[in-house]
Amino acid sequence: MPSAVADAVHGLLAGPTGLGTSAVRLFRTALADAGREPAEAPAAPPAEEGAAPPAGGGSEEGSDGASVVVPPLYCPDAERDDPALGEEVNNRLVEWAEEIGIFQGRLERLRSHNFGRLFMLAHPDTDDPERILTAARCGLAEWAVDDHWVDEGEDTNPELIGSRLAFAHAVVDPVRLPARYQAEFENVVRKEPVLRSFRSCLDHLAQIASPTQVARLRHELAVMFVGYNQEAEWRSSGRTPAVWEYMLHRYENAFYPCMVLIDPVGGYELPAAEFADARVRRTYLYAGTANVLLNDLYSMTKEDPTDTNLPNLIAAEDNCSLQEAVNRAACIHDELMHTVEAECAVLSAAGSPALRRYLTGLWAWMGGSKEWHATSPRYHGTAGQ
Repeated sequence: MPSAVADAVHGLLAGPTGLGTSAVRLFRTALADAGREPAEAPAAPPAEEGAAPPAGGGSEEGSDGASVVVPPLYCPDAERDDPALGEEVNNRLVEWAEEIGIFQGRLERLRSHNFGRLFMLAHPDTDDPERILTAARCGLAEWAVDDHWVDEGEDTNPELIGSRLAFAHAVVDPVRLPARYQAEFENVVRKEPVLRSFRSCLDHLAQIASPTQVARLRHELAVMFVGYNQEAEWRSSGRTPAVWEYMLHRYENAFYPCMVLIDPVGGYELPAAEFADARVRRTYLYAGTANVLLNDLYSMTKEDPTDTNLPNLIAAEDNCSLQEAVNRAACIHDELMHTVEAECAVLSAAGSPALRRYLTGLWAWMGGSKEWHATSPRYHGTAGQ
């Protein structure tokens, strides 16, 4: 084993200890070679209850009306911010949503959430608005499932979510029924905007991605649908999951359907053997889980008090204040991020140039997502309510 890789493995086996380990130095070198910057310093420790908000944190109001502080999170900053490019993608995305029929009556609210900016921030590998829009369409179709069928829509019904997700999967991984029955299914698709959005976004993706890359997204969507079914069971039964069960849920219902498009949007393809490597998958699933926990922290003010998120579950299970629960959730996020950083170092040292590019793209995706979550009206201000 090359000495550099041995140093990285030693740093990983010693446990994620933050900046200064050999593993992290290796990953920093890989980031520098790609012209990118990792997080510059570990996050400050979570604020004690009643303390002044730490620099870089955000003040949020929980479902009980109490003001809480989201401490600084261990995560890179966005690599680039091109407001004009983000606005161009956002305008095209809203036009597509109107054409497909999702978010009817909520298009200006959708525009204010600025999902185009999210995908501009998350995909610094390209400044082609059409390539970024391809990822944005896929992301918005995924959000439409949540906002139409699970969380917010006028037609949310936990008892229907299983059938609806079965229809969605039949669009994502196209079903082939006998002709007379296929026509009946197609009639359902024509009437349901969420189903049309998946068909449209995958058609657009196929124009820039290989069949293998499209198949990767299909798989991640199927896993996400499993997570949505789990959430529907909690709603229909009124059962509150334990924290460990919720963490398992977030491992399945995370941001990886978005993250899996890093390489096709960037114009290259991670080799199949490396993509399927168990170490690579573990790392990017940790990254997706960490980033969705960041979403939990920033989305507390938007969500219905009956929604499940990590801080509320920790507060109930540990019988602690919401602020303390937020601090504990932030620590879980940071622990995952340190692990991702250390494991990216090992993989970057031992992997192909494409894998190093992919992992630096993963790091950049998390930084762009953090910037959007910290600023989007979806989670801050009246436009996001």
